[in-house]
Amino acid sequence: MTAPKHPAYETLRTVTPFASVVLCNNPGMMELDGTNTWVLRAPGHADCVVVDPGPKGHKKHLRTVAEQGRVVLTLITHRHADHTDGIKKFHALTGSPVRALTAKFCRDADPLTDREVIVAAGLRITVLRTPGHTADSVSFLVEHLAKGDPANTSGVEPARVIGRAMCTGDTILGSGTTVLDPSDGGLRDYMNSLNRLIVEGEGCALLPGHGPDHADLIPVARFYKTHREERIDQIRAALADLNLTAAQAKPMKIVKRVYSDVDKKLWPAARMSVKAQLTYLQEV
Repeated sequence: MTAPKHPAYETLRTVTPFASVVLCNNPGMMELDGTNTWVLRAPGHADCVVVDPGPKGHKKHLRTVAEQGRVVLTLITHRHADHTDGIKKFHALTGSPVRALTAKFCRDADPLTDREVIVAAGLRITVLRTPGHTADSVSFLVEHLAKGDPANTSGVEPARVIGRAMCTGDTILGSGTTVLDPSDGGLRDYMNSLNRLIVEGEGCALLPGHGPDHADLIPVARFYKTHREERIDQIRAALADLNLTAAQAKPMKIVKRVYSDVDKKLWPAARMSVKAQLTYLQEV
């Protein structure tokens, strides 16, 4: 039987020996092919950790994820509804504690903290704050340890890591580029988060919130950083041509110049990012 390839809806698709994905059938402009729900466990382990149960109203998706084993923990990458609205139903199905950076999305557990190390399902998972897409965005560094090695968190005798991956939520996607939510996202934070993922992501596979996975996180993160720097330069040039300051410019007017080669259906999303970029230029 041929192994499923992305996009494979409502079915478990193995990505690494310790990470599999169930793709929700909720494609859209912001969701790309749909929302990825990640199922994490060491090989042969009965327990699993789930990242982002997905949106509400997709009962088959939630049941498929819940049937993958004993869910001992559910983690949330950020607040957007396509990642969080399924929490209530998924918690009822599994009884799993749910943890996010903000208490609003937690169930029977405390909020996450930066650099916290979680040991579960035979894996070591490190929480990394990566704001920018939203203020509450986090990524999860997932490490598969050699069998028999302790999940040592003291650093005195580090366990031997035989596989690494990074769940990035919407901070880095599997295709396209990330929209910065101007309600609480920001470009300065986002660039710092990309730098952090580049530093922390050596040897990591990319497990994104949307789009296909990639074998190597760092080249994708570097592309994202270069792309943002190029967009900032383009916006600076547009402001100069219009003889406007960043404070004076209307975001959609900049979109029409800088994103003229982009499908107009995507302009509302581009406007969100441009608004965040204009705010950034006012600060520098």
